Amino acid sequence: MAEQLNAEIVAIGTEILLGEITDTNSVYLARALRDLGINLYFMTSVGDNEARIEAAIRLALSRAQIVITCGGLGPTVDDMTRQGVAQATDRTLTFHQSLLDAIAARFSGFRVQMTENNRRQAYVPDRAVIIENAVGTAPAFAVEQDDRVVISLPGVPREMKYLWVEKVVPYLRERYSIITTIIKARNFKTAGIGESTLDDMLGDELLHASNPTIGLAAHAGVIDIRITAKADTSEQADAMIADFETKVKARVGEYIFGADADTIEGALLEVLKARGLTLAVIEAGVASIVGERLKGADTGIVKALHMFDDLAGAAAFNIEPDSTIRQIAERLAAAVAEQAGADVGLAIVSLSDTEDDRADAEELSATAVVYGDKRRSRSYGLGGKSETARVWTGTWAMAQVWRMLREE
Repeated sequence: MAEQLNAEIVAIGTEILLGEITDTNSVYLARALRDLGINLYFMTSVGDNEARIEAAIRLALSRAQIVITCGGLGPTVDDMTRQGVAQATDRTLTFHQSLLDAIAARFSGFRVQMTENNRRQAYVPDRAVIIENAVGTAPAFAVEQDDRVVISLPGVPREMKYLWVEKVVPYLRERYSIITTIIKARNFKTAGIGESTLDDMLGDELLHASNPTIGLAAHAGVIDIRITAKADTSEQADAMIADFETKVKARVGEYIFGADADTIEGALLEVLKARGLTLAVIEAGVASIVGERLKGADTGIVKALHMFDDLAGAAAFNIEPDSTIRQIAERLAAAVAEQAGADVGLAIVSLSDTEDDRADAEELSATAVVYGDKRRSRSYGLGGKSETARVWTGTWAMAQVWRMLREE
């Protein structure tokens, strides 16, 4: 049955390990396997090295019935998937004239002369099931070994996706008598709480459940609670998730601001509107963070958005230059709220316009939220132009406003 099947993905290509390309193929296949109800516990990336490809495939075969490789099936010398699969399954490579003829026909259709190195693509592991590639030149194949199989697909995403849908899924359904098991997931998003505290509040009973399962994923200022259920029908999976949702909300519901595609800025605007409150924002010395995410919001809710390249631009707010970065942020938040006649002030400031990312080294940047007599602030060792500052500080600040208002 599908729920007993394990798969593993092996992405092949040195360019992945060098960070030159993003491995979208593995993400696509992971979701596709989930939709088939096939477990996926490991994804591996390996460079264009025959011995390492062989080792990765042997390891994958030791723990999964279905091993899917992506990439390395082209005509050049660094395309080594064929050799790696053959060695991992103790086979030799066999030349197929029919494959070479098909490749030549593809090139002829393109009105391009086929080069001799394309002959490499006509070699596949002995006794492999050939998977014809109607949208590219690299043939795919499946090597069956007892109850296990290695399926090798090209790395070009368009070709890989076509072959997966048209060839591989029907093949897997027939070989393993797969009756589709539904796997559904839902993400609930929390703010204003740390990951360890959230873990403790959820407790072992929920976190160690086998179906549905719960997982935590920390992002910049937000933590996802992912509930995943496996069932025979979509309705059953939905019911299982709904049951766990009730249990999760009973324990940590006060920290949940949304689910799936919901954003913290959307939740913030919603709570401000519900409470009849307004917000003013000032950013100085940082790339626009909150301003960009709140641009276009109802002006009846967001009263002002001030963005300055450095602290000098915020001089009109009369902030003492010898203050600490957190004091500057708090005073700016209070000043911008007062000037705009807003209920809540939010400030993100930086003393450094660098891309430095020294989280614990020194105070370079800070966020602050002021609401009445309540103040919350935090400093960072982040330069105002760093990617971490751009993503993290704005999300944290908006999460603090949302949490502050929810606490009332």
